[in-house]
Amino acid sequence: MEVSTETLVDMLREVEAVDPIDYADLPFGEQELKRLIVSSLVERHHNVETGMSVSDIHALYLLSTAKLVLENTVLHARLLLLQGHQLDIESLLAPFTLKGKRS
Repeated sequence: MEVSTETLVDMLREVEAVDPIDYADLPFGEQELKRLIVSSLVERHHNVETGMSVSDIHALYLLSTAKLVLENTVLHARLLLLQGHQLDIESLLAPFTLKGKRS
């Protein structure tokens, strides 16, 4: 698949139709932000794909995803605490647990 800004913005739109992001009252345009983020990621992708093996690229993307998910989870937990909620670690981690698997 050719990685392009337009393709990824379209795919992101499809993902958000099922799992929307709440932009609330943030002081910037939703579409402009999406395009800026995706454009930056596509540029980075094209820069690394020529100098790395496929397995290294996969590892890099897994690491990047892990960092973003961890950061998002921490920010979500902080928001819940600021709103006066008690944290339930099982509920917080439920989206990351494979169905049918128990640790």
